[in-house]
Amino acid sequence: MIDAVTLLTIVLMAGVTYFTRIGGYVVLRNRTLSARATAVMEAAPGCVLISVIAPAFVSSNPADLLALAITLIAATRFSMLPTVLIGVASAGLLRHFIG
Repeated sequence: MIDAVTLLTIVLMAGVTYFTRIGGYVVLRNRTLSARATAVMEAAPGCVLISVIAPAFVSSNPADLLALAITLIAATRFSMLPTVLIGVASAGLLRHFIG
């Protein structure tokens, strides 16, 4: 059973990630964006996800480090959604089997 603090943390992280994605579009909805500004707006969600997984780089847990390596390899081959799914699945399975 998941405790309330963990659930609240997950919900808040999801909310911040979502609002980071749409926030810029809401603020800039009445403006015409250049190609460069559009590219920055599309890169923002990836930057947020990197900040969420960055602490895994300093982990001493072998399962987390291996899952991170798998995710990095997947990121070179796939788009964002499959990479995230592969990362979550590999982390879950490796934590279950390796500890």
